[in-house]
Amino acid sequence: MKVLYDHAHPFFLAHGGLQTEIEQTKAALEKLGVEVEFLRWWDERQRGDLIYFFGFASNDYLLHARDIKLPVVMTPLFTETCNRSDTRLRCQGLLVRMILALPFGEGVKQQLTWRTYHNCTHNIVRLEAERRVLQMVYRVPSGKISVIPSGLSGAYLQAGHGPRNEPHLICTGTITQRKNFVELAEMAHRAQVPILFTGKPYQPNDPYWIRFRKLIDGRWVKHHLVPYESPAGGEMEMIKLLQAARGFVFMSDHENWCLSAHEAAACGLPLLVQDQKWSRERFGDQARYFTSIGVTAQNVEILKRFYADAPGLPAPAVKLYSWDDTALGLKRVYERVLSTSR
Repeated sequence: MKVLYDHAHPFFLAHGGLQTEIEQTKAALEKLGVEVEFLRWWDERQRGDLIYFFGFASNDYLLHARDIKLPVVMTPLFTETCNRSDTRLRCQGLLVRMILALPFGEGVKQQLTWRTYHNCTHNIVRLEAERRVLQMVYRVPSGKISVIPSGLSGAYLQAGHGPRNEPHLICTGTITQRKNFVELAEMAHRAQVPILFTGKPYQPNDPYWIRFRKLIDGRWVKHHLVPYESPAGGEMEMIKLLQAARGFVFMSDHENWCLSAHEAAACGLPLLVQDQKWSRERFGDQARYFTSIGVTAQNVEILKRFYADAPGLPAPAVKLYSWDDTALGLKRVYERVLSTSR
């Protein structure tokens, strides 16, 4: 079996969890004997048994693949949509069906992603909340959807609890607006709760990063850039930082899995995260939650309380998956797709 990996955004434009997902699943699939190549758009001689597309492939892309009988398995990312209420999802689904039923505007409809979930051979998502989006909004048959959780590296799965002897909480991830690092840093100042932020912006001249940098004072807001020139070395340094922290805090607008939170849980940290469908599905009542996004008096109090309680709080005792687990699930889907596509 030969799988061609494809993705719309180069890593140098936007690093982060998706890059980790792509690199780690590729390596784990190769350990299982699956041949994986990145799709070379310039190479008309490249061949494979199926394409695994991360994100949303265009309808034209999928129809061309169908013409040559090349299955396309797609992992759509519903980072914002999957956290909407069921009522809102039903209303969204009604709107989608009304627009698609209009007898005009076919050119516009072809530019939307709404048909891609039907036009691809199979959809793979990380959460039941994402499955519900495909079924409730886009009416994708259950047989065209598989839920395969994301994994963690062996280093994280074996890390275990650390000393947790530093006085600060820790927040990890890319410093960008949807992660609300500026807002969390402002709350750290108000609550007088020390937080160590690790991560980097997409670009050093990003206005959001410049706003965040002004809040770093070394007391309430600290910043540490983990060097990733050596991936293994950077991973071990991050594990040590997590194991030493008092707890993990994260207030992102849109997530559909959040590798950072799972890495923190693997290192024995209690979690304070945003109250959304993804976090409730993964952590249930084993985490603490912000009730809204942004700098509010209530969120400041929640942060204060979590900081005070964190030394006595356990990490969520939830199932954590390896990238080998993820790859095994992917391989099974690929085999099923190929057996039914012949």
